[in-house]
Amino acid sequence: MATTRVPPAFPRFERVEDERRHRKQRLAAAFRLFGHFGFDEGAAGHITARDPELLDHFWVNPLGMNFKQIRVADLLLVNDQGEVVEGEWPLNMAAFAIHSQIHAARPDAMAAAHSHSVHGKAFSSLHQLLDPLTQDACVFYGDHALYDDYTGVVLDLEEGKRIAHTLGDMKAVILANHGLLTVGHTVDEAAWWFITMERTCQAQLLAQSAGNPVPISKDQAEKTALQVGRHGAGWFGFQPLYDWIVAVQPELLEE
Repeated sequence: MATTRVPPAFPRFERVEDERRHRKQRLAAAFRLFGHFGFDEGAAGHITARDPELLDHFWVNPLGMNFKQIRVADLLLVNDQGEVVEGEWPLNMAAFAIHSQIHAARPDAMAAAHSHSVHGKAFSSLHQLLDPLTQDACVFYGDHALYDDYTGVVLDLEEGKRIAHTLGDMKAVILANHGLLTVGHTVDEAAWWFITMERTCQAQLLAQSAGNPVPISKDQAEKTALQVGRHGAGWFGFQPLYDWIVAVQPELLEE
């Protein structure tokens, strides 16, 4: 007998334990998807999810664990001092330097995603913002920034603060000569913005290599951004990917 499929619905929680489990499940799934799409680069890259109860703590991937193997049980809980309070593996200190400052500056950001994806880091070397060349690119129209002060691996909290300041209240920032970083009101949203931003970088690089692309007009780009760039649209875009990765790699939910 075929399983009945139901459309995705935004979750509501009565217990903080249930919300924590949900965020961790989405976080583990996001890592698996990043691995599937080739966004992993050795030990580089990190996605964080703010804990729903301990608001100055966040969940993050262990340093040196392959994205393609991360389970809910493997996630680290880190406090605002950079101490691992739950989990056995070491912490990526660059993840703490960047994400701790973003979560501190953006109480609305429940999650942040950064990785060294190929097209994102290639595009970041141009030191420019994305153009509204496609409908999908309009997600970021007027809603992303450029941090153009590359100083090596981010291990200094002050640089994390500067990145957070450049991000401001937007959904994404291009880190020059480094890669992309996105945030969201949910893990789902932050992960989806990263996935579609990486593809948008790829599309613009392809268009520029082929000729002189014609951008969408300012008025139409602004209108489209309101349609495709909403928080709910980001959350919804992640749902088909979440359903698929859990179906093919159910072990990621192991606690």
